[in-house]
Amino acid sequence: MKTHRLPPLVADIVKAAISAVDGVTFTNHSVCPVCGGPLIGYDTKRKQFAHLLTATGPKTVYVDVKRFYCRNCHGFCLADNPFYPDTRIGSVIIDLCIALSMTMPVNRVPAYLATMGINVDRSSCRLYVQNTSSYYVRNNLAYIETNTLLSVHLPRSVLLLSRMAIFADEENHIKDSDILAACGFPSAQRTGPNRRFPLEQWGKRENDGY
Repeated sequence: MKTHRLPPLVADIVKAAISAVDGVTFTNHSVCPVCGGPLIGYDTKRKQFAHLLTATGPKTVYVDVKRFYCRNCHGFCLADNPFYPDTRIGSVIIDLCIALSMTMPVNRVPAYLATMGINVDRSSCRLYVQNTSSYYVRNNLAYIETNTLLSVHLPRSVLLLSRMAIFADEENHIKDSDILAACGFPSAQRTGPNRRFPLEQWGKRENDGY
């Protein structure tokens, strides 16, 4: 795959954003999304968030997501997590695919992602852009917001997460709820209303109801 020139600052921001999520465990959920019944913790599942291209070879970034059992309907559900429904890669990576596709053909996006150190094949990228766009239209949800940095379209979720990573330390560690807010609570968008999380409120939920 042919690589493309990219300002180093942009690549650093994207890498910082992904580092903010690496190894985080997501544990929060309130009631069963199917019947509204009470939940009890069951186990934890490891999910692939991103596939990276590093100087030492490929690397997979994982997150852990708690699974719950409903006492009423006896079904299982996952804690709120940074994944769009029915996808197997982190919402931030899909946001990047969509944001870049706003200014270039979809088949060129994987090459730009590779320059950022992210591995997404062409067919997957095309499916993410087409299916997620259709999902947003079909469910009347707010489309991802973007900012232009050094002539590159970046999703606000990336900028928010990178900011968290910069200011994180031992006393101010990154919370799973902050990550979800920065990503727009993608896993909750099956039935939820439009939600936006302004840059200046990256650490707060705009709607306390979710």
